Amino acid sequence: MALTRRAVEEQVQAGAGWVRQPVETKPAFSVGTLRKAVPAHCWQRSLWRSSAYLLADLAMLAALVYASTHIDAAPVPAAVRWLALWPAYWFFAGAVATGLWVIAHECGHQAFSDYQAVNDGVGLAVHSCLLVPYYSWKHSHRRHHSNTGSLAKDEVFVPDAREEAADKWELDQAFPVRLIRLVGTLTIGWPLYLLFNFSSHHYDEAWVNHFNPWSPIFSKRERVEVAVSDVALVAVLCGLRQLAATMGWAWLAKTYIVPYLIVNFWLVTITLLQHTHPELPHYTDDEWDWLRGALATVDRDYGWLLNSLHHHIADTHVAHHLFSSMPHYHAQEATAALKPLLGDYYRSDSRPWFKALWQDHSMCRYVAPDTPGSGILWFRR
Repeated sequence: MALTRRAVEEQVQAGAGWVRQPVETKPAFSVGTLRKAVPAHCWQRSLWRSSAYLLADLAMLAALVYASTHIDAAPVPAAVRWLALWPAYWFFAGAVATGLWVIAHECGHQAFSDYQAVNDGVGLAVHSCLLVPYYSWKHSHRRHHSNTGSLAKDEVFVPDAREEAADKWELDQAFPVRLIRLVGTLTIGWPLYLLFNFSSHHYDEAWVNHFNPWSPIFSKRERVEVAVSDVALVAVLCGLRQLAATMGWAWLAKTYIVPYLIVNFWLVTITLLQHTHPELPHYTDDEWDWLRGALATVDRDYGWLLNSLHHHIADTHVAHHLFSSMPHYHAQEATAALKPLLGDYYRSDSRPWFKALWQDHSMCRYVAPDTPGSGILWFRR
């Protein structure tokens, strides 16, 4: 059944984490006011510092891969290898590789350095190795940042919209359906987004994807770069096939494919939770503006380890949406400076991520206005 927003808030509060009442009025502050509140050095992009983070991630991943070559020969029972050693490798390799994904994502925002050629070169190399079409995703992701929270123009996690909240039980509220949908989202959601533009902006063409240079996602001037991304992915796939021929498909599956799937899991989990919460609004064209859309996101806490390995992409996401060209190593300081000005417009959630994932995925099936005809729509159970 449909719940009032206050009732939803009380349920979320019961899980600990949500403390602020959302506001529907337009903020009194401007982007310029927020920018002035951020310390000046936070805008500095250091090629050397960004490269140090990149090299540290690569070194950690290389060390993990090297360590994994000794797992099968370890003098321990097979159960220990498969239930402890390999899962430990997969967890840490996936987490570190997600950090590399975040750095490449910063390259797409030109936050890695002051040099676009360097940014795009690093982003293309790193994202391609993670089977991400760098330029294609860069362009669609930029449109997401330009239209966050807009039901008409946003490019990712666009919810179903209804004219009014439903007051009757529906099949997709059933536990098995919710579970299947969540598991599907976390496992194949990212490939479906790339291949079919799943859960994204609606286009009139039958097949919209991130690999076709003539896809309506892209402008004419972006087509060559989309093709470059495709060529880079083909090169990486050929390299992986050669690795499999040399080392064996079992080796490739254990060393690369499982961590790759974990990266996809973290990518979808992080982005889903950044934009899915019972008190995050969505807007029609009549109500939407860039600042309100940028504030329609929430900071999530994954704990010290994952926050660090993921370069704080989750717990500083509000600041990232406001100022996406800011490097990740300044985002915590910028968040602390912004929070007093944002007040109730700043949203954060400290519930354990796995608990929030199930609760919010269940409580956020679609959006509908509180008042029929209103241009502000809220998530509903």
